[in-house]
Amino acid sequence: MNVSFQKTNQRAFGTYPLTGDQAKNAILAAAEAGYRAFDTAQMYGNEKETGEALKATGLKRGDLCLTTKVHPDNFGEDAFLASVEKSLRDLQTDYVDILLLHWPPVGGDITPSLELLQSARDRNLTKNIGVSNYTVQMMKDAVAIVDAPIVTNQVEFHPLLNQDKLLAGANEIGIPLSSYSSVARGEVFKQPLFADIGKAYGKNAGQVVLRWILQKGVSINTMSTKPENIRSNFDIMDFTLSSVDMARIDELTHRNYRIVTRDLVPWAPEWD
Repeated sequence: MNVSFQKTNQRAFGTYPLTGDQAKNAILAAAEAGYRAFDTAQMYGNEKETGEALKATGLKRGDLCLTTKVHPDNFGEDAFLASVEKSLRDLQTDYVDILLLHWPPVGGDITPSLELLQSARDRNLTKNIGVSNYTVQMMKDAVAIVDAPIVTNQVEFHPLLNQDKLLAGANEIGIPLSSYSSVARGEVFKQPLFADIGKAYGKNAGQVVLRWILQKGVSINTMSTKPENIRSNFDIMDFTLSSVDMARIDELTHRNYRIVTRDLVPWAPEWD
């Protein structure tokens, strides 16, 4: 993935857990606010609504960056490509820009699903391939398994969770990280620090959190159903947090507040 492509799509609109008209309306509001990158997944159950909403925007397909993810239940050779083809039908497109493996497979052998992911790219069902919820070791193994570049590892990333080891590993391996649960499902708003920092920049707490993530070199996925919040989440490119403020926020990562645990998701690996 080239640099201009990455820069254009540093801010994606995430669609989890939206469905039905709520999903459609939020996507339309996001497109109106300026979003051109949209993130969905087979697991979310909203690919059809995403496709309908994006068609309703009237935007050209070439102006969009569309990501979807393959459910672990579809990692078998008989199901993988068929599931991707169904995703494309639901999304009303011939290809996605980025196709991710949503989770590492249960059992730990990442090779078969990565080879199937590569085959989806070889068949032009996707322009780029990536992973989600991979550990450092999994990223190292993945680059040796597939020929195509792995353009992202989408992971839980926010200021209440220390992901230094994962980020350092990703940078060394050359796989950019992208975030989900970027505001820790609202938990960040219980911390007064973000609003305090925001006052100096004329920004709100959420914008400070998202800017911190970007300045870590991590692209962001954010979701809201409120048009004003959707616009606010997008409007984060006109200020830069100082190194002092970045360090103040870094201190909060030691709380290690992780949302996605193995208790919650059976596919979760042993996290770094």
